[in-house]
Amino acid sequence: MSFSHGRQPTSSSAPEVNAPGALLTIGELARRTGVTTSALRYYEEVGLLPAPARISGQRRYPESAARVVGTILLYSDAGFTLAEQRTLMAPRTSTSGAWERLARHKLTELDEQIARAQAAREAIRHGLRCPHEDITQCRNFNAGVTARLAGQPLSQSHRQLHGRPRHEVTASSE
Repeated sequence: MSFSHGRQPTSSSAPEVNAPGALLTIGELARRTGVTTSALRYYEEVGLLPAPARISGQRRYPESAARVVGTILLYSDAGFTLAEQRTLMAPRTSTSGAWERLARHKLTELDEQIARAQAAREAIRHGLRCPHEDITQCRNFNAGVTARLAGQPLSQSHRQLHGRPRHEVTASSE
């Protein structure tokens, strides 16, 4: 028999909490994955995390649930919504190309986000270089405002403004 501080005596053949194949409580799964218990319950509710067995009314997850949660976190980091993740987590053979379509769509979305972020970065850099005390007095800034009011996104208006021949853009016009 082995004894641990504050616990009942257990025999050496008793399974340890971290033994392979052990079932995890929701709290243990939350600690292992860094996800709140409410998020785990929500993943269950939306069908991403399979409903666990219950022992004395308490959720008991297989150790493999930690990898499922890790997959959810990775897909979230890549920008996929939980609804999109259901498609990604379904067997690829059963989705008849849905996984690939979703992945290609996400790549297009990310490319658009990157283009918007790059245009914003460049516009801010230009703003920092603008010699005007009041940026609203800057011709380039006002051209950007006019373009935005006409429905053009920053990336398009910025490209038009700075796509002119270099001799038209002067330090005083930035």
